[in-house]
Amino acid sequence: MMLLPVFIYSRQDTGDTFFLQKNGGYFPTRAMDLNTKDLETNIIVLVHGGGFGAWCWYKTMSLLEDSGFKVNAIDLTGSGIHCSDTNKITSISEYAEPLTSYLKGLGDAEKVILIAHDFGGACISHAMEMFPLKVAKAVFLCATMLTNGHSALDMFQQMDTNGMLQKAQEFVYSNGKDKPPTAIKIDRALLRDLLFNQSPAKDVSLASVSIRPIPFAPVMEKLTLTEEKYGSVRRFFVETTEDNAIPLSHQQSMCAANPPEKVLRLKGSDHAPFFSRPQALHKALVEIATLPPAQSS
Repeated sequence: MMLLPVFIYSRQDTGDTFFLQKNGGYFPTRAMDLNTKDLETNIIVLVHGGGFGAWCWYKTMSLLEDSGFKVNAIDLTGSGIHCSDTNKITSISEYAEPLTSYLKGLGDAEKVILIAHDFGGACISHAMEMFPLKVAKAVFLCATMLTNGHSALDMFQQMDTNGMLQKAQEFVYSNGKDKPPTAIKIDRALLRDLLFNQSPAKDVSLASVSIRPIPFAPVMEKLTLTEEKYGSVRRFFVETTEDNAIPLSHQQSMCAANPPEKVLRLKGSDHAPFFSRPQALHKALVEIATLPPAQSS
């Protein structure tokens, strides 16, 4: 088994300077130190997870924009303020259409960095297969980083979450109980324990009134991912150590089965690091975004 380097990020506050801990040592970083115009791309696209919406990235968007990046947060079909009925979404291509439409509209020379959370990992994988030349880097933030021929449902069925995920799920059968589920709802009484066990109360409140059902058909769909397309995009994974939805052990199993270029770790983060560890997440994302282009072999 190939061992991957893991970079551990934590945060200390000292005035307006944040110090990153990288494998034991601290170094200072300031938002205004960056010249993003010199990067391979300074365009970042944020893709939310199942049930979430663009709203969940509000802290990350602000921090990245302050650092000079151009940031777009996508509402996937039936998510956030997108008006489609979640129960009528029948494929991952339909669910991810706002993302793929955005990529299709980019100029010939334009590239982006895709950052996906949770089930958004399957969506950016689908997009990487469609538009590999448009994606400079793909970041999987405690996300479904699948292999060819597998679905997110396959992954979730392999997880041991002490029954917490199963208890929190409520299936919706809009086509009748004799047909497959059309969506999954999360029991709001269990939101904090499952997703936000380290997050501020105000963000849990925001999520409790904003989360929408997750379309079930895309979760069941097995992805076709080729080495020539999907495999040509540089991938990175960000682990969350206190995650009750996708436990750290399972995140590591995904990385072992489908090794990314680099693994970074957010200590003390729950399944919503954009709420629970926004500064540490920001520094990890800047670390990835500022890596130089890969050398051609």
